[in-house]
Amino acid sequence: MKVYHGTTLTLEHPLVSAGRPHLDFGQGFYITDIQQQAESWANRIRRIRLASGVVNVYEFDLDKAKSLFSYYKFEKYDNEWLQFIVANRMGRDDIPHYDIIEGGVANDRVIDTVEGYMSNLMSLENALKELSKHSPNNQICISNQQVIEDCLKFIDFYNI
Repeated sequence: MKVYHGTTLTLEHPLVSAGRPHLDFGQGFYITDIQQQAESWANRIRRIRLASGVVNVYEFDLDKAKSLFSYYKFEKYDNEWLQFIVANRMGRDDIPHYDIIEGGVANDRVIDTVEGYMSNLMSLENALKELSKHSPNNQICISNQQVIEDCLKFIDFYNI
C-alpha cells in the first residue's frame, strides 16, 4: 500500500526513536494512506518551523508486517480508542504495546472532546456520544524499527 508522511524533511530512512513521545499511539514513525492528510500535516509543521513542507511517499507491505509483527487496528472512535489515546498522551506505561497500530487521529475534529474528557470537563458518556458523530481518518504508527527495515520502502518525496 502507498503511504505518506508529512514533515519538513526528506526521510529515506525514518527512525521510530525520532518521534515525539506521548502522541496518539505513542512514540513511533507515523504514516497514513490518506495523501491529503499528510499534506495538511506537512503544511502545519511548515508554518511552525518556518521551513518547506515535504511529503515522503513509501510503499508499506502491511500484509508482511502483520504476519511478522504485533499489529492492532482501532476501527472507530470508541471507548477503547479513547482510553488508549488518553493513556498515551498522559505517558502511562500500563497499556499494551504493539509494533504497528492503526486507527483514527485525535485531530481538530475530535481533539476538544479528547481533551475535555482528559480534563474531567466531559463525562465518558458525553465524550463517546461526541466521538460517535465522526468517522475516523487513518494513521499508522510504527513503533518497532525492524518494521521499517523489513516492510517500508521509500519511493519519493515532493515539496508542498
